[in-house]
Amino acid sequence: MARILITSGPTRQYLDPVRYLTNASSGLMGASLAQSALDLGHEVIVITGPVEVEYPAQATVLPVVSTEEMLELAREQFEECDGMIGAAAPCDYRPLRVEESKIAKTGDPLMLRLIETDDVVATLGARKGGRWVVGFALETDDHRLRALAKLERKCCDLMISNGVEAMNSLDNQVEILNPAGTILQQIAGPKAVVAEKILAVIQRVLIDRHKYE
Repeated sequence: MARILITSGPTRQYLDPVRYLTNASSGLMGASLAQSALDLGHEVIVITGPVEVEYPAQATVLPVVSTEEMLELAREQFEECDGMIGAAAPCDYRPLRVEESKIAKTGDPLMLRLIETDDVVATLGARKGGRWVVGFALETDDHRLRALAKLERKCCDLMISNGVEAMNSLDNQVEILNPAGTILQQIAGPKAVVAEKILAVIQRVLIDRHKYE
């Protein structure tokens, strides 16, 4: 049995007390992955941004709001895990300044200065040691090429490539890529089915291999 950390859902980066940057991630893929991992007998910890989806009752679910909170908690939890699946869609940018009061309308354009947030998967991948890391790459163009670039940059053992149509959808279409650039499997269908097949590949390629090392 492996202890698996799964990040899931979106994060929110507040501009002021009521407005924030986010995306359309529903958390359904993360919830489906959690259930599939549990079905294989693994222990699952889910770190999730704000979602309406329900996670499996057998999983340990830890809610966060911002990308910074997700990264901090993931760092802590990953220390006691065998591997990680980064299925979350954390905000890539945050405002340089968060206003203390609600920004009032003035009739003029509002200029926002944004800076990049730290990458959760890349940060954990760089310090994984003997553990394994699986990332997700959601792209609008050059899916495979960009997914392979992310796999290398984030020190992942596998990368799951999918498109924006996966956002807030019941279905998904993915390619599972390894560091050699080989497509291990192409999967399409309901997210529960896709998750089950992804976990089967993770079990065969990563978890079973680590048992004998």
